[in-house]
Amino acid sequence: MTEYGRGPGSEPWHPEDPLYGDQGWGGQQAAHGQGQYGDQQQSFPQDPYAQQHQNHQQYPQQQQYDQQQQYDQQQYGQQNHQQYGTPQQDPYAQQPGAQPPYDGGWDTGQQAAMPYGAEPQDPYAQQPGGYDASQDYYGTPEAYPPPQPPGRRDAAAEQQHQQQGSTDWDPDAPQEETHPFFTGADEPAGREPRDDDDPDDDRSRASRRDRGGSDRRGGKGKKKSRSGVACLVVTVVLVGGLGGATYVGYTFWKKQFGAPADYAGAGTDQVEVEIPEGAYGYDIANILRKKGVIKSSDAFIAAQNDNPKGKLLQAGVYLMKKEMSAASAIDLMLDPKSQNAFVIPEGTRNVRVYEMIDERLELEKGATAKVAKTKAESLGLPDWVGDNPEVKDPLEGFLYPAAYPVAKGTKPEDALKRMVARANKEYADIDFKATAKKFNLDGPWQVLTVASLVQAEGLTHDDFRKMAEVVYNRLEPDNIITNRKLEFDSAFNYLMKQSKIKISTKEIRTNPDPYNTYYHEGLPPGPISNPGMDAIKASLNPTTNGWMFFISLDGKKTDFTKTVEEHEKLNDKFKEQQGLG
Repeated sequence: MTEYGRGPGSEPWHPEDPLYGDQGWGGQQAAHGQGQYGDQQQSFPQDPYAQQHQNHQQYPQQQQYDQQQQYDQQQYGQQNHQQYGTPQQDPYAQQPGAQPPYDGGWDTGQQAAMPYGAEPQDPYAQQPGGYDASQDYYGTPEAYPPPQPPGRRDAAAEQQHQQQGSTDWDPDAPQEETHPFFTGADEPAGREPRDDDDPDDDRSRASRRDRGGSDRRGGKGKKKSRSGVACLVVTVVLVGGLGGATYVGYTFWKKQFGAPADYAGAGTDQVEVEIPEGAYGYDIANILRKKGVIKSSDAFIAAQNDNPKGKLLQAGVYLMKKEMSAASAIDLMLDPKSQNAFVIPEGTRNVRVYEMIDERLELEKGATAKVAKTKAESLGLPDWVGDNPEVKDPLEGFLYPAAYPVAKGTKPEDALKRMVARANKEYADIDFKATAKKFNLDGPWQVLTVASLVQAEGLTHDDFRKMAEVVYNRLEPDNIITNRKLEFDSAFNYLMKQSKIKISTKEIRTNPDPYNTYYHEGLPPGPISNPGMDAIKASLNPTTNGWMFFISLDGKKTDFTKTVEEHEKLNDKFKEQQGLG
């Protein structure tokens, strides 16, 4: 700016100018958006420094003279010779394609003057290598407006509104958001003018008071901006995402580091739980959880790992309680009293097993025996079981002695299938054929029959091996002592479905039933019990001491003898004790 506060350039003096003539300093700075001459609009070029640089190029020899002439005119108050003539065109007026007007900022203090009487030059005229006004590089809406100095941004916005015909532009009013994110427009909006007005400007304050809070378009109610809705949506999304992330993080932390859900105490209300073969760890935990015994599988696994005997849990049926703590459930399952398994002792006959199943499943008496008789062929017996019509029960010897999970509601045929399957599994490792060949037996079926006799007569493992030798020696063809008759009381008791010790000689020697070994030579048609593995292995590996006879005087110890004389002495002693004649 000049020392008089007037805008730069060579604007001629005017009679209405407060400085016309020699009136001294008494003028006021023009209000924002107005020129120095009342209502006359005054515009300025974009960049005086760039203008000066171009003028230097246009008048390299005359520039010093022009600056001196401008100084002389300002110093002595000379009038421009065009004062009363035709007004000369302002070289700094807004030109087509030029940038918004300059409001006086970024003054360099030096301005090239226009020579007296010379035609005004277009500062934006095409120069060699310069800017071509006919080619507007910023005329398209796609172009991004060039940066403006801080002082020019209001003037640029004002000029833009004047060109668009707007008369109510206010630099102090908040500008409407034009970014595509908030407006929803497909094309990018132009840049919004910034309000860099001096806050102390009196006219600006007065303008704000006159508006009285109305919007810049003159409306009484300020239109709700779309930016508020957009910000609200963004806020809701961020808050929802933050909440979801917090929940996921808390769930992950609780799963990884928090204690698993668990009940407290020993529980209430008894419930029967069946643990099948091959179930360990999480399998057991899931069964207990579904039965309502424990609250979570993780709590059970943790308690099982904490208990030194936790890994010793076995298959079976347990009487548990509902809503127990995991630790209490482990302790109860390790207590034999809690097991409610269906146990078949070694040497138990099938007829007794059927009765036990009826009692366990609360069925009518004889229901399981009927199923066994009618469905024996569909229960999984191996192929080497003989189809002998004299066999009283083809399942005899295949209801393997063990503990089974037979819970209430189980069908009889399912329980029998499970027992036969267990027998097949155990017998798969036994070489019955080799044993049958070694002792001149008719296949695996007869080896199993020998084991059932040993199991029924013996008391200990040592008894089993000696008892197996007695069977094989009496089956020898050259046996003239018993004439290849086994004479086992256990076989007679089997056919009679009894367990007696006192049997009369007349009764036992006159009954023609195929299972009466006092009457028939050789082995009975089939097994007479369900032998355990100890008796089976003893049958595979008997002693070889020549034992032919045995007798138990007190029911606890078995005495074995090799000759008839030794046996008769013990037999007479036994009759005397029993009162038999």
